[in-house]
Amino acid sequence: MLQLQVAEAFSCLTSPSVSGQALYLHRSDRRQIGKSMNHDNYPDNYIRGILNTVKTIAMVGISPKDVRPSYFAFKYLLERGYRMIPINPGQVGGEILGQPVYARLADIPEPVDMVDVFRAPQYALAIVQEALALKPRPQVIWMQLGIRNDEAANLAEANGLKVVMDRCPKIEYGRLSSEIGWMGVNTRVLTAKRAKLSGRGIQRMSLDRVTMAGGANSAAKKSSHEDDGGQ
Repeated sequence: MLQLQVAEAFSCLTSPSVSGQALYLHRSDRRQIGKSMNHDNYPDNYIRGILNTVKTIAMVGISPKDVRPSYFAFKYLLERGYRMIPINPGQVGGEILGQPVYARLADIPEPVDMVDVFRAPQYALAIVQEALALKPRPQVIWMQLGIRNDEAANLAEANGLKVVMDRCPKIEYGRLSSEIGWMGVNTRVLTAKRAKLSGRGIQRMSLDRVTMAGGANSAAKKSSHEDDGGQ
């Protein structure tokens, strides 16, 4: 376990290399939010469902410095096809990786599906409060590695949002797509299916894979099926 954690941390700090599909989390998912979620151990299909359906991600606290973890994670997600929006008051008027920087979530002129929190835990509650004031609201609050604020998580879940804490979406995408398996890291993913190329590069994989957690093939397909009344 320690070896895995070290390797995952190294993955988030080394060279970037995500492809988001469409997002809107289904209302049946939202009804389960906050009831029995264990924030110490997320099922693979919970994480996969978020990463497979999110389209637009606002990263709060991204650094413009290309040696910082937030920059690596932002670039990785951008390269996989997610719409990435940088939030950093000190960089307003500029761009990070070609994306215009905004001072706060309320300044973003388009709907946001997920807020990725790259700030210290004490700032998470205020970020969640700001996210809840958006119209429409985002569907996911994701707090990065080392960031956990249960009060912020409870507030988000009480308002129908999904929450992930103390995880890196870059690492989770790489793990579930088996990209980090190329480094010799145990991804804890068991499947006989060949990993899919994302179409964005010969070493970029997509997430549409079965896991030992009983994973759905595609959260988007599942939501569509439920919207059709299960037909």
